[in-house]
Order: sequence, then structure tokens, then C-alpha cells
Amino acid sequence: MKWWQKAVFYQIYPRSFADGNGDGIGDLAGMISRLDYLKDLGVDAIWLSPHYPSPQVDCGYDVADYTAVAPEYGTLDEFRCFLDGLHERGMYLILDLVLNHTSDQHPWFIESRSSKTNPKRDWYVWHPGQKHGPPNNWLSAFGGSAWEFDETTGEYYYHYFFKEQPDLNWHHPDVRNAMWDSVRFWLDMGVDGFRLDAVGTIFEDPSLPDHKAGVTQDDLYRMDRLAQTAAEHARVARLW
Repeated sequence: MKWWQKAVFYQIYPRSFADGNGDGIGDLAGMISRLDYLKDLGVDAIWLSPHYPSPQVDCGYDVADYTAVAPEYGTLDEFRCFLDGLHERGMYLILDLVLNHTSDQHPWFIESRSSKTNPKRDWYVWHPGQKHGPPNNWLSAFGGSAWEFDETTGEYYYHYFFKEQPDLNWHHPDVRNAMWDSVRFWLDMGVDGFRLDAVGTIFEDPSLPDHKAGVTQDDLYRMDRLAQTAAEHARVARLW
């Protein structure tokens, strides 16, 4: 068995785990101060919830920079210290990797929404809509339409989660390459792996078919299945 198949994992939500500087917000300094405690618990590996810069609309799952540490949590040097401390104690670290979407404050989306001709326009899922309305009747997992009208260019963008979390267009090779670069950044630092957040929702059916009538609240949490074809599911498996 591989280490991750038999390890005891402990999830850390950075904002609330341990405050090292007394400002009322958990941080890397606090995590570092608890390394021996975690080892004594019998923990083999840490699953670190998003530690990236974020507007915190969705508890950090709205990422504004994939290769940095949120300033309220500390610095990259402190992250390296935390990682080294885990490894010195024989523990592993996996990070939350938010694949499906970014924050609407991410530089990629800021560029994408700036004009229809921006090179990053197609990094997200845009559509002009139809009959003065959204492209179809797809719903967000958090309620309401999955399409948000953007006045800057007069088009709609797709968001499976909150409107502040626009979906990346994984059909675009530059998006895939940018995400691979983010993965390599952390792997090169010594991180041991990732928890792939919302990996099942990264592709949308390009034909954008309407959902059948009578969608329930329970269906909202399975919309990823309705928005993808079998071929798209297969692509996810091949990628990851």
C-alpha cells in the first residue's frame, strides 16, 4: 500500500486552527507551534484547507492566487518552515487544489472579463445568452442561475458555485498548462500531494443543453453530472 492509502489524515482549516501572533486569525506560525502536538496525536499527514490569497467568499475556495500564501496566514518562508517541520517529524502534507474555478478577483478573470478580445477571454466559460436571458436553465449548486451577466462586455459567465467563483474553461490548453504550473510550484517546494477539490465539475457539456423540468434541491448538488457528458467525465479521469 502507498503511504496515503494507510495514513491517518488531520485536516487543518488555517483560519481557525491556531493563532500564532494574537490577531484573532489562525496562521502558519500557529500551525508550526502545534507540530509536536499533531505528532503526539498519531497524525501521519496533514490535509491543509486553502491557504491561498482569497476574498473569503467561500472559506478560501475562491482562490485569487494559486502560488502564494494569504498574507493573514503568513509568508512563503513560514510555509516552508511548516512543511520542513512536518517532514522532520515523519509527517506528510497535502494541499487543497481548487480546480473548477477561481475567485472573480483572480488576475486571470480580471483580464478575461475586461474585453471579448483579451487573450484570457476563453480561460472562462462565456456566452452571449439568448432572447435577452442566460444561455440555458442550468442552476448553481448554491441556488439560482449558474449564469451571471457581466455588464463590462454584455455576456454571461458560468459559475457552478457562487457568482464570485467563475468556472475555468478546462477545454483551453492554456488553462491546463497554467494549473500544471501551479501544481509544479508546490511539488517543487516539497509538498507531498493534493486533495482535488470539485474535480468532477471541471468540464461542461459544450452543447449547453437545458436541464429537464422539475429539478429539486437535491439535484442541485448533482448538477455536475447533468452538465457533463460521458466523454467529459473520461477526460477528467485521464487528466488526473
